Amino acid sequence: MGDKQSTADKRFINPPISYWIASTPGTNYPALQEDLKVDVAIVGGGMVGITSAYLLSQEGLKVAVLEADQILLGTSAHTTAKLTSQHGLIYAQLQKKLGQEKIKQYAEANESALRFVAKLVEEQQIDCDFSWQPAYIYTESDDYVQKIEDEVKAASELGIKASFEKKLELPIQIRGAVRFDQQAQFHSRKYLLALAQKIVDKGGSLFEQTRVVDLGGEGEGPYTVTTAAGNKVTATHVIMAAHYPFNFFPGLYFTRIYTERAYAVVAKAQEKFPGGIYINAEEPARSLRSLPTTEGERILIVGEKHKTGQGENLRKHYEDLMDFAEQLFTVEDFPYRWSAQDCTSLDDIPYIGRMSARSPNLYVATGFRKWGMTNSTVSGLLLRDLIVKGESPWEEVYDPSRMTTVSSATQFLVQNADVAANLISGKLKSVPEKVEVETSEGKVEKKEGQRVGVFKDEQGRLHTVDTTCAHLGCELHWNNAEHSWDCPCHGSRYTVDGEILEGPTVKPLKVL
Repeated sequence: MGDKQSTADKRFINPPISYWIASTPGTNYPALQEDLKVDVAIVGGGMVGITSAYLLSQEGLKVAVLEADQILLGTSAHTTAKLTSQHGLIYAQLQKKLGQEKIKQYAEANESALRFVAKLVEEQQIDCDFSWQPAYIYTESDDYVQKIEDEVKAASELGIKASFEKKLELPIQIRGAVRFDQQAQFHSRKYLLALAQKIVDKGGSLFEQTRVVDLGGEGEGPYTVTTAAGNKVTATHVIMAAHYPFNFFPGLYFTRIYTERAYAVVAKAQEKFPGGIYINAEEPARSLRSLPTTEGERILIVGEKHKTGQGENLRKHYEDLMDFAEQLFTVEDFPYRWSAQDCTSLDDIPYIGRMSARSPNLYVATGFRKWGMTNSTVSGLLLRDLIVKGESPWEEVYDPSRMTTVSSATQFLVQNADVAANLISGKLKSVPEKVEVETSEGKVEKKEGQRVGVFKDEQGRLHTVDTTCAHLGCELHWNNAEHSWDCPCHGSRYTVDGEILEGPTVKPLKVL
C-alpha cells in the first residue's frame, strides 16, 4: 500500500488535465461583436450544440452557436467517450415505470445515434479513433445477478443484441454480466472539432467568449438572446444547449435536475487491455475502456460519483481509482486525470425537446445522467426533426413537459429538500474570523460579517472571493481536487478568482 500511495502522491504534482483536450488543438473562433439575426441560435458549444448546428446547417438553416468559453472544453471534453445504448441497468427498470412503447423509443433513439456517428465517421473519413466494441455491465455480487438477467431480457425484447456472460477477459471474478454487441468508443473532441469545421463550411457561425445572460421573447417568437457584452441575437428558434439551463423560465429546470461529479484517471500499464468497454452494476462505479494514444495504448478508468459541492477530501476519489487500477494491472504511470460534471433528471430520462408548450420554438437538452455521447447525438437528431419537420419519433419519451410519475415526484421532493438543507446549513454554519491557509489550500473565514473564501497559490499569493453563489445565493464549498469553489445546491463552479467554470450561474463571484 505504501508504494501505491507514493505513486498516487507523485501524480498530484501536476494539475488535472483531460486527455481529450491535451491531444487536440485549441480553437480560436471570434467573439460576437454585433447584433445578429439567424434562423436558429444555439446557446452552448458542447456536443449538443455542435451536433445540432451541424445537422441544421446541412438543412440550409442559418445557425449561430454562442459559447461562453471556447467550444468543446466542457463536459464533452471530460467524458469517457463511450458510444453505447447501454446506460447502466436501465431498460428493465424503466420498462416497469414507463411501459414498453416509451422505453422502445429510448432504445431506438440511442441505437440510432450510435449508428449515425459510425456512418458519419466513415462517410466523412473523420479521424477520431472510432472502434466497435462489446459493452458490458458486470457484477461481483450475487445481489445483482437477477437484475443482470432481467436487463438481458428487457434489452433483447427491445431489439438490442444482448446476452448473459459468466466471465470477462478482465482480471475480475464476476457473478455475471450483460453484454451488448456492436457498441463503440471514439475520441469525442476529434469527432466534434471536425463537425465544427463543417458548420463553418456551410455558412454557420461559431462564437467563443460569448456568454449569454438573458433570453427574451414569448409564444412562437422570435426570441432575443442577449450576451454579457450587450449584443443581441434574434432567432426564430433557440436551443438551450448549455448543459444546465441558466434561465429560470420556462420550465424551472433548476428544480428538476441535479448535478453530480465523477472522476477519471488514465493508466499506463504493462498489460494489454483485452478490448471491450465495461462498467459495474454496484457502487462505487468503475468504468473501463482502452485509450489509444500516440505513445501507445493506455487504460481509462472512471467512477467515484458524488453531488457537486458536497464531500470533504475530494482528492481521495482520484486515489481510489488509482488503487483500483493497481489492483488489476501493473501500472507504470498515471499521465492524465480529470473530473466531469453531469446533470440528471428526476426520472433518469433526459429532457430533450420544447422547453414548454407556451414556447414551441424554444428547445432544451439536458439531464444526460453521464450518458451524453449518444444522448447528445439524439438531441441533435430530435431537435433537427422538431425544427424542420415539426415532429420526431422519439419526442414523447424525452418530452421535457412529460407527466410526473410517483418516482419522479419523490425525487423532486428529495432533491429540492437537499437544496434547501444546503442553503440553510450554509448560512448557519459557523466559520472562524481568521484562518491559516497552506499552499494550494482553500478555506472559508468571516470578515466584517461576510463569508470569504481564501486560497493561497504556489507563489504564496492570497486569492479572496465572496463565497455566496451568484446563482441563487447558496454558500460555496472548497473543492481540493480541482481547486475550485463549488455550489452544493445547483452545481455552479468558480475559479479561485471567482470566474465561472460551470453554470447555471451567469455571473462571476465578487473578488474581495
